Amino acid sequence: MLTLTDTQAMLRDSLTRFLAEQYDVDLRARTLAAADDKPPLWRAFAQELGLLGASFPESQGGLGGGLDDNLVVMQTLGRHLAAEPYLSTVVIAGGLLKRLPGSVSQRLLGRVIDGDAVIGFAATEPHGRHELHDVRSTLAPRGEGLLLDGRKAAVHCAPWATDFLVTARSAGQPQEARGISLIWLPASTPGIRRRDYRTLDGGRASELAFDEVRVQPEQVLGSIGAALPLLERVIDEATLAVCAEAGGVLGRLLEDTVAYARQREQFRVPIASFQALQHRMADMYVALEQANALTAVAAGAMDAPPAQRARILSSAKVCTARACRIVGQGAVQIHGGMGMTEELAIGHYFRRATQIEQLFGSETHHLRRVDRLSAESLS
Repeated sequence: MLTLTDTQAMLRDSLTRFLAEQYDVDLRARTLAAADDKPPLWRAFAQELGLLGASFPESQGGLGGGLDDNLVVMQTLGRHLAAEPYLSTVVIAGGLLKRLPGSVSQRLLGRVIDGDAVIGFAATEPHGRHELHDVRSTLAPRGEGLLLDGRKAAVHCAPWATDFLVTARSAGQPQEARGISLIWLPASTPGIRRRDYRTLDGGRASELAFDEVRVQPEQVLGSIGAALPLLERVIDEATLAVCAEAGGVLGRLLEDTVAYARQREQFRVPIASFQALQHRMADMYVALEQANALTAVAAGAMDAPPAQRARILSSAKVCTARACRIVGQGAVQIHGGMGMTEELAIGHYFRRATQIEQLFGSETHHLRRVDRLSAESLS
């Protein structure tokens, strides 16, 4: 479990009260159905709770918090299954923008904190899966500006987005500048084509196509061709954030399952008295506790050297993915057929847990990453 300061506990409690009063599964369904409108609670997150600025320095208009504040928020959002685009806008885009110099980055960060911006992060490509360095989208000089061409897959929350942060490989540049660049684009930029679809958990994502999209030099954030180390750091933070979210999702799944088993009777006794189900729920509890513990360990290692940070984080993601499967499948099976219906919240939580299992890399992906990093550390 995460160890919270008094301020973080207050943040968690205020968000918990707000969501308990304002949010439920029905509102989530309506939010996801109206994908072209800004999420209904987004402005309240910014103005009533000050939530969107909690993790940013006071010098940039935030409340002086950091990554741990994001973990508290993500765990609470997971517990209530909130669909608001906090991960893409605050954790990923905010994590990039607060570290990037320049007036464009700081103006966009100010819009995030004020609740005026919803940002989609467009990095993965149809061929590339989870590797940030495997980028074929190109950014090439053209006249006094640049042209962006390429395709992006699985851009979460893109139907809501007011802006995109896009990765591309620099072309037609000196050798030292041919790395990966990060580009800011308003969603209304001519040349962007979008195909929307629903994700496994009922969320919204899009495939994006960029066809000779004109980019001004100031829209390239940071040094051209030098974005990869920062991207790797921030995606590690985002992976940790979904591990924290899983703690909230799986905690709710376990609690609801135990409550159901205590009130559901068979042969005139609660099914919670059956030893086989007690063992199953004990396994679910142990899996959740292990995932929470490794998430806390990974949170404490985020300032370690990059290879060590990545190895510990991937270990936490592996444990979280296994917990998502053990707790999610156990909850559905103990509920029986009702566990997969739209009427019960349990089915919605199960689908989100299954989605988290794959986000930012599956169990297999992260096992291979741990194996590779461990071998490199010994060589």
